[in-house]
Parts: sequence; structure tokens; C-alpha cells
Amino acid sequence: MTFDYELVGKIGSMALIDREDGIIDYTRVARISRELRPGYIWVSSGATEIGRLDYLQRTGKELTGESAKTDYAAQGQTILMQTYRQFVDPAYSVRQVLVEHHHFNDEQKSEHLKGLLLRCREQNAIPIVNYNDAVCAEENRKWEIESIQRRNGHAVECVDNDETAAQIARLVHAETLLILTNTDGIYTDVSSETGLVEEIAGKDIPEVLAAIDYYTGFCSGASRAGANGAGAKLRYIKPAVEEGTKVIIANAKYAVREILSGGVPATRIGVK
Repeated sequence: MTFDYELVGKIGSMALIDREDGIIDYTRVARISRELRPGYIWVSSGATEIGRLDYLQRTGKELTGESAKTDYAAQGQTILMQTYRQFVDPAYSVRQVLVEHHHFNDEQKSEHLKGLLLRCREQNAIPIVNYNDAVCAEENRKWEIESIQRRNGHAVECVDNDETAAQIARLVHAETLLILTNTDGIYTDVSSETGLVEEIAGKDIPEVLAAIDYYTGFCSGASRAGANGAGAKLRYIKPAVEEGTKVIIANAKYAVREILSGGVPATRIGVK
């Protein structure tokens, strides 16, 4: 099987923030950034929380009301991109790509996005992708999603960047989808260090999908309010798995190269 992209990676907000100091974990972002190269697409959450922390630090107070999330996202996205650009190899271009659910539910917009991402690879550029929270009105988004579901029977919602990353991996036919979080992977028992599921596999794609459904039954809860948890991760990755993409769910404390080489604990999903 041939693939158009080597890797789509995603890091969550919780894995990007130094909670003790209330700022970006610059050491972690610097390490990840130095590993990025053409052939990689990086989906990065964190803009909203980084914007919140930055606003709080500058003003000593927090925003209130329904518009707070969009205002924080607009403020944090600039900091997020500036930080990646600071540490990515200067030989490579860095390109900001902000997406919404339209880009996966509309065939013409999907093809436009795919073309942009494929050109990045050819033009020595690394796309840094995030959902465009700054201009996404929640009520409008819900109405649009409901309309698409009524018309098509299903819709890509992109309420979580795990789903965004999986849809991008499917779109560009990526060899590997790497989801970085603050745990070592999927657990059958989150209270036990011995409950890590190291492999979800099968002899073919239907068997892998059945195994994903099985292990989804062990998953409940999330690491933070507003997050969708391990079960959602497993549901979101299925469209990418159907296209032959291998999936790794791993801890962001490890280097990307260590994870890809199999040298650290992780949950690895795909055809044997």
C-alpha cells in the first residue's frame, strides 16, 4: 500500500501546558518542533487555553460570557504558531492551517484542503493545523451539523482535534496517525498501571475495526472538562484505519522518534 503522507500527529491541550507555572510547556514544544519535517502534518490543540492563560497573566482577570472561548482562541493561536516557528528547523517553512467542519463535509472544500496539504510536502513546508475556534459560532455550527446530518445521514463535527487529525489522516492517506496525550495510551483499567492495551490489531481492516469497538467498551471519562476521552479517540480514528492508516496513541513526554520506533509504551492499532 502506498501513502501520500508519512505522518499526521496531534497533541492535546493538556499535554502542551505546564500546569504548575500556567504557561506553555516550552521544553516539550521545542522538542516536538525540532522533530517536525516535510512529510509530517501537525495538528495542535491549545490555542484557547494558551490564550486564556496569556490574558490572565496580562490583565489579572478572566473573560466571561459566551464569546470568551473565541477571544481566547484568537489570542492564543498567535502564541502557539510563534512558538512552533521558533523551534522548527529554519530550513523548513511553517504554514498555519485553520479548519472547520465544512472542510470535511463538503467535497470541494475537502479537495481544496487536500491540495494545500499535499503542496506543503512538496514545498518543504510543515502544516500546523488547528480548528478555527476564533470564528466558529457554536450555535451556527450546531445548526450546520444538524442540516448535514439530515441531508447525508452523517457529518464530521470536528468538536475535538482527535477527530480533526483522524479526518486529515484519511484525507491525505497518511501512513501513521500519532495522537499524543498525557497517558501512555488506552487502558482497560485507568486505575491500574498494568492495564495498558499495547496492541489493537487484526488480520485485516474489518477485524481491526471490531477490536477497536471491543476496547472502546473499556473507556469512560476524560482527563479534563470538555474533553471527550479515550473512547472518543477510538471512535474518531476509525475512518483513518479504514484507509489503512496505522494509529499510535502515546504519551507526549516521549520523543516522536522513540514512539515511532516502538521503544516506549503506547497503544498501537492496525493490521498485523
